[in-house]
Amino acid sequence: MPPPLSRTVLVTTPLFAAFVAILLSDLVPLLGPLMLALALGAVVANAPALSEATTHALADVSRTCLRLGIVVLGLRLSVSDLLSVGWGAALVVIATVAVTYAATCRLGDALGLDRGLVTLIAAGFSVCGAAAIAAVRDGVRTRQRNVALAVALVTVYGTAMIVLLPPAARLLGLSTEQAAVWAGASIHEVAQVVATGSLIGGTLAVALATTVKLGRVVTLAGVYVVAARRDAADGAGEAGPSKAPLVPWFVTGFVLAVLLRSTGVLGESILDVGDHLATLLLGAGMFGLGLGLRLRELWPVPARALVLATASTLVAATTSLVLVVTTSLVA
Repeated sequence: MPPPLSRTVLVTTPLFAAFVAILLSDLVPLLGPLMLALALGAVVANAPALSEATTHALADVSRTCLRLGIVVLGLRLSVSDLLSVGWGAALVVIATVAVTYAATCRLGDALGLDRGLVTLIAAGFSVCGAAAIAAVRDGVRTRQRNVALAVALVTVYGTAMIVLLPPAARLLGLSTEQAAVWAGASIHEVAQVVATGSLIGGTLAVALATTVKLGRVVTLAGVYVVAARRDAADGAGEAGPSKAPLVPWFVTGFVLAVLLRSTGVLGESILDVGDHLATLLLGAGMFGLGLGLRLRELWPVPARALVLATASTLVAATTSLVLVVTTSLVA
């Protein structure tokens, strides 16, 4: 058995993995640094080099990095940015998140899936992918395998949307603005939205799609509260905290960071540093989530979970598309 890693190595390993993922993302921009960091974690998890205790220790450090990254992520948003997308796009965001979350929970419960897994999938597919799953996981009692499975599903389905949405938008005759709003309101990960926006129409499409997507990220605080109450009402979870705080510190920190950005007191240089720091910390968090992607534990993927993931993606895509097409507030 390999010797345990020192505290310094435990702290720096996830950050180093995130840094490597950022460098690799220049070579594979379609995946983005967060997805690559997740993949690096999965590679480490499926290699026999580390003991289970060391893997769990690395995952704990990564979880702290992820929470800090969510706080710093708030510096990417300002209230004016959110208002700039218009009430039509805001309506698309709010309705899509609410309908997708509720429909996913209803269907998952009807399919008889583990309630914790259903909640994680609902949060990830309706809000912001793996980051939402990791955040909500603190308030939901469920097994680590369910966390890994939800992350794997949201990654695969979100990546598929990168390929499918741009040609679908052209086939439907959507304008560049409509397609960008659709992408931001329906695709799961921020990195996936950026990649899709670049395929739709360049810089302007990327900016609009990303702003809409970050509008969905703002709903994370509300979704966390709903998810925690759903879990508490059930009272039948497995592993995990028996009583989570109503609003965790990192969600509060995220909201405060948005408000701080909105004041305009932070200069562009500070915001640039914050942007890079958020990517690094979130990447370290994704590395930790990747450590939970052990193939021997995930395979075979339950067919009912695939049905739920497919349905949740379709609900998000259909709801947002109908609203984009029917509301006159989206150009």
